[in-house]
Amino acid sequence: MMWPLFIAALSMLLLTALCLFWPRRSAQLALQTPAQLFEERLQLLALARDAGELAEQDFDSAAQELKSQFVLQQQNQLQQDNRAGWPVPAILLLLVAVIVGGVYALNGHYRQLHDWQQAQQNLQQYGERALLNQGEPLSEQEVELFALALRTRLANEGDDAVAWMLLGRIRLSQGAVEQAIDAFERALRLTPERAPLLLSYAQALILLGDDDSLARAGRAVARVLSREAQNSDALSLMALIAYEKGDMAEATAAWQMLLQQLPQDDPRYDAVQQRLAELGVADATAGRQIRVNLYVAPELKQANPDASLFLFARAADGAALPLAVQRIPLPEGELQLVLTEQMAMQSGWSLANSDQVQVVARMSLSGTVEQRPGDIQTVSDVLNFDETTLTITLKLEP
Repeated sequence: MMWPLFIAALSMLLLTALCLFWPRRSAQLALQTPAQLFEERLQLLALARDAGELAEQDFDSAAQELKSQFVLQQQNQLQQDNRAGWPVPAILLLLVAVIVGGVYALNGHYRQLHDWQQAQQNLQQYGERALLNQGEPLSEQEVELFALALRTRLANEGDDAVAWMLLGRIRLSQGAVEQAIDAFERALRLTPERAPLLLSYAQALILLGDDDSLARAGRAVARVLSREAQNSDALSLMALIAYEKGDMAEATAAWQMLLQQLPQDDPRYDAVQQRLAELGVADATAGRQIRVNLYVAPELKQANPDASLFLFARAADGAALPLAVQRIPLPEGELQLVLTEQMAMQSGWSLANSDQVQVVARMSLSGTVEQRPGDIQTVSDVLNFDETTLTITLKLEP
């Protein structure tokens, strides 16, 4: 790709040389040329001879002297022309080449052009190293080249959701949050339900931190949880969004849900426990638990995309106030949820306070735990806490 530039530069240099070395007519203003003067003087000598003013021998001698002078004058003129004809244009040509080369070295973009070519050639390799962790991690320079190659691909081949998503992640890692959000939004217009894309988009919005951005981030995470209710990354972001909004109850519930899903050797497990401890919540894994294997009919989600799911346990005999409750965007298909003592709505009224309970899974159109017209629910049989952990199966269908 550098050859067109070199060819253009060489062509301009040759054109300059042609202009400098092209033969020119002499600018002399003499009325007669040396050959005309020689011819005129020779004629005068001949007239003098014919008039008897000059002997034949003297004529021959004078003519020979005149010819010698003419030849010597022509030789001197030729040498002078040769000496003065090429040095000045050659010096000018060299000066032009040096100036052009110096200006281009200081202000040219040949380095950027080389980087651009390298980025295009290594696009696949950069992608494998960045996404599949094959080989060494990308350096800062290689990350920028990766972004350059992605922009070139988007410019040449049009919109591509994966390319926009990768470009957004690169900009997010570089701290260019607004550019990252713009790239993620372009990708979402092409693939609006891609979970990793929605989560990256939510991460970028959280960094902005204003109320509108947090609300948009919450909607993006809710779309993921509606399809993947146990997505740990989505639960983590949901907790963080609630925490940033100051809704500590929702943040606590989300972190408790996340803690139930994480194995204890997961690096995030201790961090979540620390978060809950900071909020004054006891160990979410301690005490009684009810594990619910829930199936939600897909047609319910399709007909009610904005509905919520409330999963709660209530005492079989006693107050109607739930002993433990979870609220998530209405999912579809199979998932597992957990109710614990730490999910109580009121202090002193939890799973530890009732030995017989019922579990209710309710689709709520209004977003409140109270049952309203149009809500659909399923209720378990009465459960006895013979063990610390109970496991049940429920189906929520029209």
